[in-house]
Amino acid sequence: MSARAEQTQGRNYPDFVTLIRRSHDADKALGRVSVADVEAWLLGDALSEDSLIDLFHGLVLRMAAADLPVERGTLHVGTLHPQLYGYAWNWSATEGFCDEVKVSEAVLATDAYRRNPMFEVVGQGATVRARLDSPDDVARYPLFSELAEKGMTDYIGLPLSTGGAYHNAVTIATKQAGGFREDQLAEIDRLLKPFALHVERHIAMRISQNVLDTYLGTAAGSQVLNGSIKRGAGAPISAIIWSSDLRGFTDLANRLKGPEVLAVLNEYFDLLAGAVMSHGGEVLKFIGDGLLAVFPFSNFKSEQAAAEAAFEAAAFALTQLDALNESVDRLGDVADWRPLRSGIALHRGEVFFGNVGAPGRLDFTVIGRAVNTASRVEALSKVLERPILVTEPVAALLERPLDAMGEHSLRGVPAPVTVFAPTADG
Repeated sequence: MSARAEQTQGRNYPDFVTLIRRSHDADKALGRVSVADVEAWLLGDALSEDSLIDLFHGLVLRMAAADLPVERGTLHVGTLHPQLYGYAWNWSATEGFCDEVKVSEAVLATDAYRRNPMFEVVGQGATVRARLDSPDDVARYPLFSELAEKGMTDYIGLPLSTGGAYHNAVTIATKQAGGFREDQLAEIDRLLKPFALHVERHIAMRISQNVLDTYLGTAAGSQVLNGSIKRGAGAPISAIIWSSDLRGFTDLANRLKGPEVLAVLNEYFDLLAGAVMSHGGEVLKFIGDGLLAVFPFSNFKSEQAAAEAAFEAAAFALTQLDALNESVDRLGDVADWRPLRSGIALHRGEVFFGNVGAPGRLDFTVIGRAVNTASRVEALSKVLERPILVTEPVAALLERPLDAMGEHSLRGVPAPVTVFAPTADG
């Protein structure tokens, strides 16, 4: 399916598919059940399933236990996410496990997607059936040839919709001689109707989580989704606060057209926010060309570990920014944007993490004296001409050489602040 396919514990996935987790059949052993039992489960106990992998895995195993000869089953759902096309769950009785995977938007541009039955089922809402003992049917898609080699005799891809905005689908395949009987398909259809409602419920929750995580960050998104939506709701946290700013942005905005400025900002924030998140930090807000982030102590094994992670993230971000400045075509046709420079300040303190604003329009952010101090220290980096500055409380947690940059009085900060910067070799 791709020029670079990765084998993941016995299965090959292309580079636009990422394994999230795996569920094993042995963990969900079942005795013999009836179709009525499966339907009762869907209308009862399945409502308490909070994981779609457990729900789908439970369904296909119950189908098999009810003498519905499903040997392979997949579920495909769309989602609202800036980088993902959707999710899928893949089960095989022979392999004995079910995988949950995420599929990037890149799949839409691949020949592999157009040469897969999901292109018809998900993309066009069509029902696809193939008798895998028929050479003509097997020739339709490469997948059918693979399934026929594994002994499958019948494949059906079905749209799974309850009128929602996203295209969902389920596929089933069997090794039964002669394929699925019509009475078996009628029973499967009977079960898929209530199952489709479960899928819509789970995907609605997943989309909500995706949107909140994208716009608020993982920590804030989870709190909002769990009910922290009232003004003033939140909690104090101790953390390393990151405040950064793009140098010369006003001049850059005057030189470039609006779309070009956005392209530069997106590339810049991709590097800085990526560095924060890859080192365990939480991006809270983009303020013009500025970025506010935190490295909560509760997310690390110690305060020192949080400080080291924040410092390493800052150093990595500047290294990546240097690479961007030296790149040939990262920004395509945008001209006259180099060099991009950033100032980053790290400060230790306690802040309030929660909802602030008007009752009808809230913002989930951090506020407090420590945030103000971090912002003022970041502005000081312009004067001292050092791209990374850390305050004394952060410096005390770092085991690395630092240059003392003196004590400074900062606007809005009651007491002078002592700051440090990495040494040339640090």
